Amino acid sequence: MTSLRTIHGRLFLIFLFSLLGLLLIVSFVYYQRATEQIRDKVAVIAEKNISQTVGLFDLMLKSYDSVTKSLNSNNELMRLLWQSQEPVSSDVAVGLERRITDILGAIFYSRYDIVGIYILTNQGEVFSFDRSVGGAVRPYAEKDWFSQLKQSSGEMIWLGVYPHSLVSESITQPEQKVFAFGRELFELSTMRPIGTVLIETEADAIASALTNASLGPGSDVIIRDQSGREIMRAGPPDPQAGESSAIPADWPGPLKRGQVIVTDRKDKLVTAAPITMANWTVIGETPKRDLQLELKQTQQFLLTVIVVLVFAATLLATFVSRSFSSPFKRLIQQMKQVELGNFKGIVRVQSYQELNVLVGSFNRMVYQMDELIERIKLASISEKNAQLQALQSQVNPHFLFNTLDMIYWMLDERENDRLGKVILALSQMFRYNSDWKEASSATLRMEIEQLQHYLTVIEMRLGKRVNTSFDIEERLLDAEVPKMILQPIVENAVKYGLEPLNRPGTLRVYSREQDGKLEIVVEDNGVGMDEETLERLRQLMDDGPGLHSSSPAVSGGRRGVGLLNVHQRIRLRYGEAFGVRIDSEAGRFTKVAVSFPAPAREGDAA
Repeated sequence: MTSLRTIHGRLFLIFLFSLLGLLLIVSFVYYQRATEQIRDKVAVIAEKNISQTVGLFDLMLKSYDSVTKSLNSNNELMRLLWQSQEPVSSDVAVGLERRITDILGAIFYSRYDIVGIYILTNQGEVFSFDRSVGGAVRPYAEKDWFSQLKQSSGEMIWLGVYPHSLVSESITQPEQKVFAFGRELFELSTMRPIGTVLIETEADAIASALTNASLGPGSDVIIRDQSGREIMRAGPPDPQAGESSAIPADWPGPLKRGQVIVTDRKDKLVTAAPITMANWTVIGETPKRDLQLELKQTQQFLLTVIVVLVFAATLLATFVSRSFSSPFKRLIQQMKQVELGNFKGIVRVQSYQELNVLVGSFNRMVYQMDELIERIKLASISEKNAQLQALQSQVNPHFLFNTLDMIYWMLDERENDRLGKVILALSQMFRYNSDWKEASSATLRMEIEQLQHYLTVIEMRLGKRVNTSFDIEERLLDAEVPKMILQPIVENAVKYGLEPLNRPGTLRVYSREQDGKLEIVVEDNGVGMDEETLERLRQLMDDGPGLHSSSPAVSGGRRGVGLLNVHQRIRLRYGEAFGVRIDSEAGRFTKVAVSFPAPAREGDAA
């Protein structure tokens, strides 16, 4: 069950079931369509088969009809038959019989399928020519079939199929059936009846024509006359292979010439068509199981295709689900490494565009986290160094010596009020520099106050040589900034810019905002720096941590809190877009701008 909760498991099942569902729908529609097409095709084939069978029967019966007509139109035969019925001598009678049988023999040998030709006269004599005895004259007793022939008025009477010859059983084998037909003969000039002709042919030709209407091994083909009597049946070799016909004797009723009926009856396909020459009906019955051979082949083909497509769908679903889940697995593994504190790994994936974007964002996030952690580490180290340097600055020998020397001379001149201000300012400076319990941040107001304490001491020491001014917006005084960032800059400005002057100097501290940055600018009109020194100092600040210790030429050997330390602390805290920027010109000015993120104005959206 756990695998079903994974992306791989769920995508595999969704994709597989979707493909299988689509496959089943397409297979079902295809099978239904194929079944309909096969049924339509079978119906068309059945219709064509029975139409061809009817056509064959019509041609066959027409040929049989032409045989009887050739007999009736043979004037010599008709004359001889008429003479045979007149009283003549025995010699003349024998000659007539021989000539009549010779004519019948000529017609007999004109066709290969004739079994026997019999002409029955009104006097009960039979002139015949058959396969057993050739030409012969025999007596004959009247039977039912003879009565049917006598009822005709010249039209053909199709008696049907019989198991043996109607006249002479000896001329056919027990298993050989005959097809019998005949008509009454008339003397054409007077239209007087002369006798009746009976012709028997091999029934195999009829059976062969019937099998043409068969659609399968279990098909039954039946010929019925207009009364519903079965004339002939062509069925399966094994009687048990077929099923008895349940078609009513009066079905399908009168049919028009060329009409074909195709219908379903239970589990059989039934066709019917009329044989207009004999007024018969051909009925074909085929079990539907015989018609499903092509459908079974379609089923087998479709089943094979389904099995192959299911296998292919399984492989495709596995491939697609893995292509989705594999990048996520790699991403999860790397996230676990990040949880353990390893920020150096990179997930490398070449997959779908969305996954590539996600992995790329994760890699950038991890890189930024690693960079942020390193920045925090460096900031912490820098703050510790700043704290240590601030402590060191409290005991700066040069600064303490000058301050104590000033106190000595002030005491000597008994200027106690001014001395109190200096001592108070010095006390506030030492207290602010040594108080690092509240982290390393302070408000800009506190930084300005610390700077004013420092300038109080400087102004007492240098007198009128340094004039200071502050121009800071009131709303910016509550902005939070790193601690001890202005005093080192002002200290450098006084020591290296204003003290070497042989004239009074000016020190300005003011604020400005631009491009989302808050800048505190410390500007003096001191000795400034030449271009080479300024460039080295800028390069030193851009090179990164640890370089300032190797550049005494720029720092002048000073070991207090330098510009580089302030610059690095600001960049580590706020990013490389902020820091310290220096601009100077020898003999004219030095301007140091310290930038921070600008505080939001009242009413601005958070």
